[in-house]
Amino acid sequence: MILVTGGLGMIGAHTARALADGGQRVVVTSHRRTEVPSFLTDRVIVETLDTTDRDAFLGLAERHMITDIVHLAGSAPDADPVVFFRAELAGLLNALDAARAWQVRRFAVASSLGVYLGRPEIPWQEDLALPSAELPHLIIAFKKAVEPLTTHALQGTGVQPVILRIGSVWGPLVDPESPFFHLPPYVSAALRGDQPGSVYADDGFDCCYAPDAGRAIAMLIMTETLRYDTYNVSSGRRATNREVAEALRAVLPDARLDLVPGRRDDAGDDPYLDITRLTEDTGFRPAFDLPAAVADYVAWRADHPR
Repeated sequence: MILVTGGLGMIGAHTARALADGGQRVVVTSHRRTEVPSFLTDRVIVETLDTTDRDAFLGLAERHMITDIVHLAGSAPDADPVVFFRAELAGLLNALDAARAWQVRRFAVASSLGVYLGRPEIPWQEDLALPSAELPHLIIAFKKAVEPLTTHALQGTGVQPVILRIGSVWGPLVDPESPFFHLPPYVSAALRGDQPGSVYADDGFDCCYAPDAGRAIAMLIMTETLRYDTYNVSSGRRATNREVAEALRAVLPDARLDLVPGRRDDAGDDPYLDITRLTEDTGFRPAFDLPAAVADYVAWRADHPR
């Protein structure tokens, strides 16, 4: 059985679905969220768990024979950074304790494309040395620390670490007004009939539809042999605001969209994640291009608030 912490969140839920689609038995944990997405109903076991509670975490083994862990649980930053870091670190260390105590095969943990900030090379590849750079958010700072903490904690244990450098993911279950990625609120405004804020047509960004991200992570768990400990998880291509607007107009012909010609600035290309390593080791290829993702999300939102 595969454990997915944070399994009712956007990325966790889509990972759980992909694992179930692959014939795996899945148990997901959630702390505050209780609503099970329709695509997971009767397909997974749900456990309420505060990952900072070590005894409760390790107690999962009394009810489930867990063979792999995907640790995606996380919290929103507190006003006090130390409070946030303490909670995130406790959850990570408890998950690592569980992985070692249960002798699971693989321990996958969420990192972020933000760890590459400061590298000028485009696209970002896993073999780039991570730079010392000022990071824009506490979450990225912690994700950057997660990587060495995980690999060192699992050295010599027989548990394979899988660092997931996850790109800009959106889709069903995303926060419609996400402060971290402009695409969800942009699309949400169009769905409400409002005019989204102006964007530069040719500005680009990393972009991955949530079902594809979940499937990629599931494949990194289910694939028999992985050659590396670190994988980029995204679509492997740069998207632009122009492409988003064209995809929206195809399904919402009356959408009022203001595109400013050109780019905000001309200082180089837009960063995105290279997924060659992921594709070569698992065979993963995105099932959704941007028009298909936008159409699928608009259809989803017709019956769901997020």
